[in-house]
Amino acid sequence: MSLRIGIALGDVTGIGPEITLKALASEGSRTHARYLLVGNAARLQRLEAQLGIELPLQPFAGWETPGRFLVLDPFDAPLPETLPHGDPIAARAAVAWLETGARLCLRQELDALVTAPVSKASIVRAGIPFVGQTEFLSNLAGTSRTAMMLLGPDERQRWLRVALVTTHLPLRAVPDRITVENVTQTIELAADACRQLGLPRARVAVCGLNPHAGEGGHMGDEELTRIAPAVRAAQARGLDVVGPLSGDAVFHHALCGEFDAVVAMYHDQGLAPLKAVAFDSGVNWTLGLPFIRTSPDHGTAYDIAGRGVANPSSMIAALRLATELAQRRNTVR
Repeated sequence: MSLRIGIALGDVTGIGPEITLKALASEGSRTHARYLLVGNAARLQRLEAQLGIELPLQPFAGWETPGRFLVLDPFDAPLPETLPHGDPIAARAAVAWLETGARLCLRQELDALVTAPVSKASIVRAGIPFVGQTEFLSNLAGTSRTAMMLLGPDERQRWLRVALVTTHLPLRAVPDRITVENVTQTIELAADACRQLGLPRARVAVCGLNPHAGEGGHMGDEELTRIAPAVRAAQARGLDVVGPLSGDAVFHHALCGEFDAVVAMYHDQGLAPLKAVAFDSGVNWTLGLPFIRTSPDHGTAYDIAGRGVANPSSMIAALRLATELAQRRNTVR
């Protein structure tokens, strides 16, 4: 049976629908997968005409529906043809599409879910409590044992894979969330991700929180009291892990192949180096969910939305990773 890959279209006032259509036009002939676009069909059809793309989109009426590019819209309010960037209607639609895609995965009607960008600020302004798509999907799946991994290659095809202990927090709140349990969990998820990718090893480096990994306790004690105990606990479970290491050097060594994944303590510690080497091709992968979820590693890009110039490279990479992971998972089954 062909793989079934869902795509939640995200905020339609951003570039999500555009990069989705461009990515599918590029990737559709590479696989035999079937794609379920969870979003607004009329908007997709108008965008196809604007971009000169001719995907044979079909309304979804169950998996007996013929065709490979199917469209399902569970949002029960009309979506005006023109909307300002970040409009509350677009925000509520984006959440409805995200939830539907996730529930289809939980019912095993989809093999993977790729999520286009949303605006967290717009969703909150629309009256919906929302921290991020990763947190939303974790809550929906009923699990807190998740982590965000960002991965991508540089121009020489050298990969960085970075898992985050904390994600969308103010920097001043990060130290309180650096616990032995949280760090250990992220190490375990990062090592498992390497295995899911079929890598020959799963060697994980763990960053310190403070400059120079705390200077032996002279510049903060989180390394001594929380991070190092987590590394030792993971080592005791047989994992190939080292740290805490200074965050200003570890990513260079990972890029050179010394490590297969890096565990970073907070959002920008991990994402700044990742985006420096893979800005256009980075992928966000949610580790620990009961289903596969990937996403392009960028936002809604309101500044270029509607101009037809959005780069689909990250969405293409997200589709390829979701397909690869789904194929591996189905082979194991």
